[in-house]
This record gives sequence, C-alpha cells and structure tokens, in this order.
Amino acid sequence: MDKKPLIDKDYLLQRFNGKGGWTYALIPEISKEKQFPFGLMQVSGNIDSYKLENSMLLPFGNGQLFLPVKVARRKAIKKEEGDLVKIIPFENQYPQIQPDEIIECLKEAPKAYHRINALPKYEKTRYRNHPSGKRQRQ
Repeated sequence: MDKKPLIDKDYLLQRFNGKGGWTYALIPEISKEKQFPFGLMQVSGNIDSYKLENSMLLPFGNGQLFLPVKVARRKAIKKEEGDLVKIIPFENQYPQIQPDEIIECLKEAPKAYHRINALPKYEKTRYRNHPSGKRQRQ
C-alpha cells in the first residue's frame, strides 16, 4: 500500500522580517501534533525537485505549521521569497514497538527502568517511536 502525502500543493515562499530572518512556507492544512513537544512534526518528501529527509515542520502560531526552507534547498530549486514551490510531505512513520515489550526488557535493568519512567510523556513517546530513540537533524 502506498503512503498518501499529507498535502500536494503549491505554497508561497515567505520570509520573517529582520536580519537573518528565515525563508519558509506556511502550511495551514497540516495541524500540529499534540504528542510531540511544541507541536513539531517530522516529515520526508519533496519541495519542488529537492528531496526532504527528516525535515521538521515547526509551529507558526494558531495551530499552524511552517516548513523552513534553508539556503541549500533554495539554491537547489532556484527559488526565493515570493516564488511558489510544490510541497509534497509524508509524515515519518517508524515501526511501533509494543510498550509492554519495552517494560519487560527494562525490568531487567532497574536503573534504566526508573530513568525512562521519570521522563515526560513526549520524551517516552519519542524513544518508543524512533528506532534510535534520537531526534533526527534536518
């Protein structure tokens, strides 16, 4: 079964005001995830012909997300502020490990068991959902 993209649409590249302001595409159709800290969402896919891997959609406010478009990406697609870009993101999906299996393994390592139990819920989710337990960089 093929994965369905979160969206497949053209977006206007915008820029935050001020020196060093980010260039971004506001994506109001994708709502932020409550299970992750600050509503971040990790995606892969394409922006025009440029492949996105483990990119973060960041909170913009009012429940909306935006995709930062770094210089390297803009150079690769030859686009800047004011240009339209086609964005086709897919939510990153990781194999789910059953929490019961994790707990049983951790019971054999009491220090690790207590350390994991002391984490906030979103941290536990991150470790459970990602194969390495680490957040990927863009």
